[in-house]
Amino acid sequence: MHIRDMDQLMDILTKVYALWPAPAITVAAQNGADPFCILVATLISLRTRDAVTEQACQRLFPKAASPGQMIALGSRNIAALIHPASFSPTKGKRLVAISHILLEKYNAKVPDTMEALLALPGVGRKTANLVLVEAFGKPGLCVDTHVHRISNHLGLASTGNPDQTERVLRKEMPEKYWKAYSEILAVFGQKICRPRSPRCHECPISPFCDDYPLALNRK
Repeated sequence: MHIRDMDQLMDILTKVYALWPAPAITVAAQNGADPFCILVATLISLRTRDAVTEQACQRLFPKAASPGQMIALGSRNIAALIHPASFSPTKGKRLVAISHILLEKYNAKVPDTMEALLALPGVGRKTANLVLVEAFGKPGLCVDTHVHRISNHLGLASTGNPDQTERVLRKEMPEKYWKAYSEILAVFGQKICRPRSPRCHECPISPFCDDYPLALNRK
């Protein structure tokens, strides 16, 4: 597809997306979560299903919803509360380390720049973009493996990893599409365009997909 087809693509995706639950971090932001809780929830969500992330946050935030409280709770207790989120012991340690940095460098506030967020332990570009978008209302492109994979299927990128895809999309795609495009495709990649057993036969955007003819031939 060509970037000029974005309006038509987004119109289709938006209608389909309305039928599905919104991602956990989007829901948290809509419900008024502050930047620290959004950052914490985003880190918990890495390689973790939304339902598990939501339940982990429901257990954690009543006990620790600020950097000081997170430090007082300790990494082991954090890990126990967020389990079975993936890598919960590592995430517990990172949340304590981040909380120390926020207290020491940012007066317990979450920084609102890409550079500062990327300097925090365990924060990559996807996490930083998501925090900028959901916590601060800034433009960002949250490119996870689903957004990366589908963007390549659509011919909007020809890249080897999500960071490369983000750079291409930032250059080629108008900013007005960034938030909705990345948010919708992150869910679309779980529901329809799955990495294994993609549901190509019911994909509403198959006319835009460069790989759709190949998928038909594989049947």
